[in-house]
Amino acid sequence: MAAEGRGRLAGKTVVVVGAGQTPGETVGNGRAMALLFAREGARVLCVDRIGERAEETAALVRAEGGDATALEADVTKAADAASIVETAQARLGRIDILVNNVGIGGGDGPAHVVEEAAFDRILSVNLKGMWLVTKAVLPVMRGQKAGAIVNISSLAARAGGIQVAYEISKAGVNRLTAHVAMSQARHGIRCNAVQPGLMDTPMAVAGIAGASGRTQAEVRAERDARVPLGSQMGTAWDTAYAALFLASDEAKFVTGAVLPVDGGMGVRVG
Repeated sequence: MAAEGRGRLAGKTVVVVGAGQTPGETVGNGRAMALLFAREGARVLCVDRIGERAEETAALVRAEGGDATALEADVTKAADAASIVETAQARLGRIDILVNNVGIGGGDGPAHVVEEAAFDRILSVNLKGMWLVTKAVLPVMRGQKAGAIVNISSLAARAGGIQVAYEISKAGVNRLTAHVAMSQARHGIRCNAVQPGLMDTPMAVAGIAGASGRTQAEVRAERDARVPLGSQMGTAWDTAYAALFLASDEAKFVTGAVLPVDGGMGVRVG
């Protein structure tokens, strides 16, 4: 049974980009945010590159009594970014909150290994895609003189690893967040980021297991052991609740923040 919300987003409209998810045993960040925001009273537009996955999330929201519709869109295309805004305005009337939850890492690796095509694709989705959707939404929010944008970043933005394109893209997301926060503050628009660490999501656990030939249980055990707080990964709900705070009026005086949700891993990195 769904947890009952407290109406923290009552009357608000939300666009969740990346609301679908890959198959797996757990829930992904985008789906968790769509469900949680709807439970808190928001009407939600669920956007994903694969329309069926967006509709699956929207159907789950509706099954709980929430208001959600689905849209298929490719954030790497300016025309699709524009269609997200047009659809949101047509179905929701306004856009109070935008959640940019996009991120891929397929084909990534160290700087001396990764192929140019993979590098370009990762940057196009993870960074350019966020910018294109944000660019399309900003005129609407500026006209409203209000809006909240939440970008989903990653601890990889500041922790050196073996995925050069992903790390660069998420570092770019943090700078995009800061830029939008400062350039749009006078228009009543806030922009913040959630920076998750190791999370138990289908994209992470099932994706790594599939690529490495290990079981999901083995992947979970290895990742859990790396987390200082409780020796256990976070879940998509941890990301979702952080995003909810940043999107809500409770954070009305918060902009340009990058909120770590990582069980202390960022402290270890320094």
